[in-house]
Amino acid sequence: MPSLKKITPGQPQIFLTVDTETDCPPYLHTFRGITEGIFPLLSLLREEDVPATFFVTGEVAETCPDIISCLIPEGHELASHGFGHRDFTGLDRESARRDIQRSLDILRPFGPIDSFRAPYLRFPEDYLDLLEKVGIRIDSSRAKYKPAYLQKSRQTSLQRIPVSVTSSVLRLPAWIRTPWLGALRSPVVLFVHPWEFVDLREADIPLDCRFRTGRAALVCLREVIRFYRKRNFQFRKMQDLLQDRT
Repeated sequence: MPSLKKITPGQPQIFLTVDTETDCPPYLHTFRGITEGIFPLLSLLREEDVPATFFVTGEVAETCPDIISCLIPEGHELASHGFGHRDFTGLDRESARRDIQRSLDILRPFGPIDSFRAPYLRFPEDYLDLLEKVGIRIDSSRAKYKPAYLQKSRQTSLQRIPVSVTSSVLRLPAWIRTPWLGALRSPVVLFVHPWEFVDLREADIPLDCRFRTGRAALVCLREVIRFYRKRNFQFRKMQDLLQDRT
C-alpha cells in the first residue's frame, strides 16, 4: 500500500497520522488502544488503501514490539513520538535530548525514522537542533489551532508540517465535521489515536476524549477518508516529502 513518492502538480495532499501512545495520556496509562484499537484501524486503512504515518512512543514500541513491527510491512511510516509522552516544554535541554535519543534507540531497529511529533503538539523552538543532530528530517509538532503556531519559527533544516485540526473534530457529526474539514487548505494533516477506536465512553476522561469512541470513531474515519478522496486529495506519508526535494 505505498503512497506515491511525488505529488501530482496542483493536486491537493493529505497526511493521515496516528499518535500511537498509551490511552488518553495523562489521564490513563493503559494500552487498550495498542492491544485492541490498532487492529481495526489497520484493517480500515488496508481496505481504503491509505498509507499513514504512525508517531509511536518508545514506551509503546518497547511494550508491544510485535504490533509495532507490523506497521512498515503494511506500507506505513514509523516515526517518533518521544519515549514516554512527556511534555517537552517541561523538560530541560538534556532531559529532552535523552528522551528523543531513547525513543530512537528503540524505534530504529524496526526501520528508518525520519519524522518526529512532540506529545501534546508542544515542542520548544530552541530544541529543534536536537532533532537535527539525531537525523530527524521532518517535524510535525506544531498545530495551526494552537497559539504557538503564530509565533516566529526558528530557522531550521527540518521540514515542518503542522497539524491542521485536533483529532476529536473527526468524530463530530458529519453536518458539523464536513464543512470544517472542507475549509482546510492543502496540505491537510489529520491525526487520530488508537485508543479512539476502543469504546471509552464510560471512562473517567474529558468529554472530547471519550465521545463517539469505539466503532463510531471507525465509521467517522472512513467517512473522512472518502470525503477527501472524492475531492481528489492524494494520501501521503510524511517521509514522502523527502522525495519532493530530489
